[in-house]
Amino acid sequence: MFKVNKLTDYAMVVLIDVARSDIRRSAHQIAARTGLPLPTVAKLMKSLGKAGLVASHRGAAGGYALSRPQSQITVADVIQAVEGPIALTACADTSDQHCGMERTCLVQGKWNRVNKAVRAALTEVTLAEMIADIDAFGINAFPAAARPRPVV
Repeated sequence: MFKVNKLTDYAMVVLIDVARSDIRRSAHQIAARTGLPLPTVAKLMKSLGKAGLVASHRGAAGGYALSRPQSQITVADVIQAVEGPIALTACADTSDQHCGMERTCLVQGKWNRVNKAVRAALTEVTLAEMIADIDAFGINAFPAAARPRPVV
């Protein structure tokens, strides 16, 4: 089974929370709203900030905000921020790992086509679409007064 890890799933939860707010939120506030542990949120914000997905602002009105529009943040961006390059196998172009069978492997390099297709699919889905899908699937994740604002 191919799946993203829990931290990546949590990163999407955190980004949705940040994206739907008109104000900057501290890590404490994000943790309280999402139900995630503060150390997890702090770790995610560091990774998401390093990847350029969120920006940290200091001061009385400080906190975290998206560093670019929701429509310009993709699922692939989030996965790469948390997990690193998207690679389905150790022999994919983007992987730093090696399986030890490079000399005799019959599929060496063949996974790159699949890897590119998966990466392309993940790049097509944006944070804005993930937020819009919350209502489309009938998930009442947000109180009526705090629904995500429309993407412009």
